Amino acid sequence: MTRLLTALALAAMVATPAFAQTGKPSLMNPASLTEKAPAIYKVKFDMSAGPVEITVTRAWAPLGADRFYNLVKNGFFDGARFFRVVPNFMVQFGINGDPAIQRNWANANIKDDPAGMKSNVRGTITFANRGPNTRTTQVFINYRNNANLDKTFMPFGEVTSGMAAVDKINAEYREEPEQGQIQANGNNYLNKSFPKLDYIKKATIEPATAPAAKK
Repeated sequence: MTRLLTALALAAMVATPAFAQTGKPSLMNPASLTEKAPAIYKVKFDMSAGPVEITVTRAWAPLGADRFYNLVKNGFFDGARFFRVVPNFMVQFGINGDPAIQRNWANANIKDDPAGMKSNVRGTITFANRGPNTRTTQVFINYRNNANLDKTFMPFGEVTSGMAAVDKINAEYREEPEQGQIQANGNNYLNKSFPKLDYIKKATIEPATAPAAKK
């Protein structure tokens, strides 16, 4: 009986997600990344095409803003390629370069936020989806005013500095990279087949700015 209980305990430890074992958030366990985002926060993208600052307004899409905050804070977008670039429409990214990490997020869906809080105007950033309540990690930045997307896609932030760098992202491969291949083989596939893709070197949450002292 003692041996049986020991075996069961060991099996439970192996099956327990990283968060439950360590008490720390982990990209290997999406359920551990649920921190509530500030009402407004800024994200800096150090990109191969140049620096970009994104300001996120949580009221526009609270669930999307929270997911983006946790992904940035824990390094999910570091090294991510801009794998779908459609001029005069949008640029898409958000598949982790490491397939071992990405497979954990394939079905880590969040529910939809209410539509219509913010339109998909040029420079806004929005989660992609495969239908209702299927947002995971992929996002896109609008190159133009895409109000026709407003009923289905909910912006949570906007580029407030560096839109010229977003416009410079390499579009020569358009929609050629296959998402299934990216999911399965990560940046190894992209670096081999599409070596000129632009990418995010590092994404960081900007420190909050202290309010000015009253005179």
